Amino acid sequence: MTTPTTTDETNGAPRHFLDVDDLSRSELFAVLDRAADYKLAQQRGESHADLAGQTLGMLFQKASTRTRVSFETGMTQLGGHAVFLGADDIQLGRGEPLKDTARALSRYVDCVMARVFKHENCEVLAEYAEVPIVNGLTDDAHPCQTLADLLTIRECFGDLEEVSATWVGDGNNVAQSFVLGCALAGIDLTVATPAEHGVDEGVLERAADIGTAPTITTDPVEAVSDANVVYTDVWISMGQEDERDMRLRRFDGYQLNDELLAHTDDAAVLHCLPAHRGEEITDAVLEGENSVVWDQAENRLHAQKALLGWLLE
Repeated sequence: MTTPTTTDETNGAPRHFLDVDDLSRSELFAVLDRAADYKLAQQRGESHADLAGQTLGMLFQKASTRTRVSFETGMTQLGGHAVFLGADDIQLGRGEPLKDTARALSRYVDCVMARVFKHENCEVLAEYAEVPIVNGLTDDAHPCQTLADLLTIRECFGDLEEVSATWVGDGNNVAQSFVLGCALAGIDLTVATPAEHGVDEGVLERAADIGTAPTITTDPVEAVSDANVVYTDVWISMGQEDERDMRLRRFDGYQLNDELLAHTDDAAVLHCLPAHRGEEITDAVLEGENSVVWDQAENRLHAQKALLGWLLE
């Protein structure tokens, strides 16, 4: 018997999570509330096997530490099971169309988490799958990271609508999902990037549609002024190694260091990891007393458990 999943009320199709704005504002806060409950239950040693007997298929085209371990551990803690599916381990790596993989996996597992290169690949999986598809990362978006980011910020400050956050660095996939998450949650966000590396205009339009688009600047000092959260990520992502010298020149001045953070309101520091210490962030800041990076990394586990519970329970 097929396990019931959260479905779209209009056509009975499974609900997918390809980016943060696939959730409504109320759904976002419901997931964050559930994540906080799961975290507290784990700290108390209480069982929360809400997905007993269910299976998550984990499809990886990109390497991972936090995504793989947090999803696999999360399904175990929820009483379920996770199956690792590397591209070279299944027929996808031998030329099977994604739509065939999606339909076949739908007959075996209750949900698929996909960490892939092209965002279109997630969209194809969602089009043909009969179970929920969760975006574990694409070149355009990293929504599971944003759930963990928002959970971490809420732990630090409480009411998200009272938070002033700044993104400094590359307008990459992590930044783009964070922009949408802040708009949905009501966080006042400023984004500081070099002109050549800004957030996609389509993402900014979506943010304006669901809340408030961020303030955009190329001046990191101006951007962090009075911020109580400052967030960065690597300047050179997977697949961009041949652009290294050019990117290091363009991002000069965007490093999170003590000098830049002196302009903030004693800001909490976020980084999604892995970090290139000495490039986008100094070792002193990453290890400093304002860093909540390790809480942020842990919260991938709790936020993803909450998402899976919401999709599958």
